[in-house]
Amino acid sequence: MRRFLFFVSCFGLFALIAITYAWLAFPPHIGRTDHVSSSSLGCREDNEGSWSIGVFYGDSPFTLKPIETINVWRNESAAWPVANPVLTCVSLTNYGFPSNFVAGPFLYVQGDTLYMFFENKNPITMQGDIGVAQSTDKGATWKPLGIALDEPWHLSFPFVFNYNEQIYMMPESNQIGELRLYRAVNFPLTWKLEKVILQKPLVDSTILHHQGNYWLFGSDHSSFGHLEIWYSATPLGPWKPHKKNPIHNGARNGGRAFLHKGNLYRVGQASSESYEKKIRIYKIEVLSKEEYREVQVPFDLETSHKGQNSWNGVRQHRFDVLQLSSGEYIGLVDGDRVTSGDLVFRVFLGSASLAGAITLVVLLGFFLGILNCIVPSTWCVKYYKGKRTDAVLNLETTSFVSEQLRRMCSRLNRVPPFLRGLVKPNSTFGRLTLGLLLVLGALLTCVGISYINGGSGAVLPYTLKGHVSQFTLATMTYDARLWNLKMYLKHYSRCPSVKEILVIWNKGPPPELTELDSAVPVRIRVEKLNSLNNRFNIDPLIKTRAVLELDDDIMMPCDTIEKGFRVWREYPERLVGYYPRFVDETMSYSAEKFARSHNGYNMILTGAAFMDVGFAFGLYQSEKARLGREFVDEQFNCEDVLLNFLYANVSGLVKAVEYVRPSLAIDTSKFSGVAISGNTNDHYRKRSKCLRRFSDLYGSLSDRRWEFGGRKDGWDL
Repeated sequence: MRRFLFFVSCFGLFALIAITYAWLAFPPHIGRTDHVSSSSLGCREDNEGSWSIGVFYGDSPFTLKPIETINVWRNESAAWPVANPVLTCVSLTNYGFPSNFVAGPFLYVQGDTLYMFFENKNPITMQGDIGVAQSTDKGATWKPLGIALDEPWHLSFPFVFNYNEQIYMMPESNQIGELRLYRAVNFPLTWKLEKVILQKPLVDSTILHHQGNYWLFGSDHSSFGHLEIWYSATPLGPWKPHKKNPIHNGARNGGRAFLHKGNLYRVGQASSESYEKKIRIYKIEVLSKEEYREVQVPFDLETSHKGQNSWNGVRQHRFDVLQLSSGEYIGLVDGDRVTSGDLVFRVFLGSASLAGAITLVVLLGFFLGILNCIVPSTWCVKYYKGKRTDAVLNLETTSFVSEQLRRMCSRLNRVPPFLRGLVKPNSTFGRLTLGLLLVLGALLTCVGISYINGGSGAVLPYTLKGHVSQFTLATMTYDARLWNLKMYLKHYSRCPSVKEILVIWNKGPPPELTELDSAVPVRIRVEKLNSLNNRFNIDPLIKTRAVLELDDDIMMPCDTIEKGFRVWREYPERLVGYYPRFVDETMSYSAEKFARSHNGYNMILTGAAFMDVGFAFGLYQSEKARLGREFVDEQFNCEDVLLNFLYANVSGLVKAVEYVRPSLAIDTSKFSGVAISGNTNDHYRKRSKCLRRFSDLYGSLSDRRWEFGGRKDGWDL
C-alpha cells in the first residue's frame, strides 16, 4: 500500500505539472482557420517534413524572384500582396482532399491556364498521390482540382510532357521497381497506364529531347541513387543505357531540364551530404551516346533569412521553370521549414526525458527505502522445480542477463546509509535534497512534454482563403532607445509575415543599418521634427496594404502577431490591436482592467495595432484631423487616441476596432529606464484631457461598446 501511494503521489504530481505546462505553453489553436475546415485529417505533423510550394517570376530562369517581390494583390483572399507559399496542405484539405504536405511541383501550360501537378502526402494511406491544381492568373492563385493519380504504392515527381499531341505523365514509382508512363484520357484528372518503359526502381526521372533523340535521366534507387542516362527514338522506348552509366554517384534530378539561350541545363539536387537542402543547375556541355559532360553554373533562388519561420527556410528540392507566352518565366519550387526525421527525433528526445523522470521516481523510492528490487526465478536460464545441474548453474551465474540483473537489484536494495540520509524527510538537508530531486523530475517532465507536444518550434502564418500575405512593421523611436530597437528588430524580423520594418526616427543621430540584426529589409526614415504625429505620416514607399504600428518597447510572440494579422485581413476596414480600452461618459482614461470590468471596449491603442495604411494615414493627415494633430503636438501625447476617434467618426455606429488577446506581452522599457510615459498619473491626466477634446471635435465614443469574445476564433476573450 505504501508503494502504491508513493507511485500515485509522485506520478500524479508530475502528471499535473505536465498538464499545466502543456496548457500554459502550448494552448490549443482555438479557431485556427488555416487548418482543416472540411476535414479533421489534413495538415498533421509528418516525419518527412511540412513541404509547400511557392511561385517565382523573372525574365530568365536565373533571375527568378518570389511572387511577393512583384506586389500582386488579390482582394478576394485579402492578400495585399500575395506571398509564398501559394499551395499548402491547407489548400488541399480545405477543398476536401486531405493532405499532410505538397511537394515536387511540375507545370503544364494550356493557353493562359496553368496546371500544377505535385506530390500530395495522403494522411490516411501515408503515401504520395499525384494532385493537380489550376491557375488562370499566371500562378498567383491556385484552385485544387483533385487527385489525378492514385495507386496502391507511393507516387511522386509527376513529370508531365507532350508527345504526338498526347499528354503523358511519368511519376516516380520505385516501390514496385518500375518506371511507368501514363497517358491523359480526360486531362487533367483521368490517366491510363500506357506502358512500363523500364523495369528499374528509378527515382526523379525526366525526359528531354536533344538532337533527334529522347534522353531519360534517372537515379537508380537500388544503387544508392547513382544518376544514369538512357536514350531512345521515342519516349515510349525501347530505351538503351548510356555507355558511361552511372554518370554521377549519389546524384538526383531536382526537376525538368530546360533550354535557355541555346544551352541545355539539368536541374539537380545538392550532393548527398546536404541532400535536399538546395537546388543546383548544371549546364550540359556534351550529350551523345558515347559521352556526357556537364558543369555546375551559378544559381541561387532567393530565400528568407527567417529559418524555420519561413516556408522554405530549411531546404528545397524540386524546381520547374517554363516560359509563358508573354516571354516571362515562371518557376515553381517546393520548400520546407523542418528536416526529415524531425518528428521522430523530437518524440525520441521527449520520451527519453519522460523516462528520465520515471527513473528518478524509482531511484527516489530506493533511497527512501520504499522500494525493493526482486528478480523472479522464472527469469533464469531455465526454471527447474527439481534439481539443476552444475553446468546450468555455472552458465546462469556467469553469462546470463538474469544474473546480472539480480546483482544490480541486490546493490540497489543495499543503498548505502549515507545516500538514504540525504533524502530523509525529517531533516533540513533531506528535505532540500528531496525538493531538488522533485524539481529535476518536474523539469525532465516539462522538457519531455515540450519535445513531444511543442511542435518543431516554427511559427506559421495563418492563411485566409488559402493565401498568406505580408505586412510592414512600423515603429517610432529615438537615439536613447537604441537598445530596445536592436532587440525589437532581431525578434520581429523573424516573424513569418513581416515584409519590411520601417523605423521612424524622431530625435538624435540614427544608427547605421549594419548595426542592426534583421532578417528583413530595414528602412530608417529620419524626421525633421520630434512629433508623435510622425507615426502616421503618409509614406509612398510602403508597399503593403497592412501596417502594424508597434512600439519599440513591446515584445510579443510572433504567433500573437500572426493572429492579429489574420484578424485584420478579415476586417481590413478596422483597427485591429492588442490593448483594448473603454471610454465611458466620464471621459476618464483608464487601463485595460476598466474595460474588463465593463466586459467591453471601444478603443484600441495604436501602439500595437494593424491598420490599412492608405485609409488610416490618409485619414490622420486629412484637414478634418488638423485640430486634433495640433492638440497631439501640444500635449505630446494621444496620437493613438486621435486615430480611434477618427475611425469612429467615419464608421458611425459600425464597429471600427477589433481586439486580439496576446499570449504574452513584455514592456522592455521597464528594463532600460527610457519609458516615454514614466509618470502614470500625469500620463492618464493628459489622455483624459485628450478624450474630452477629441469628443468635442469628432463625437463621443461612450455610446458604443463591443463585448469581449464576440468573434468565433476565440482570440478576443
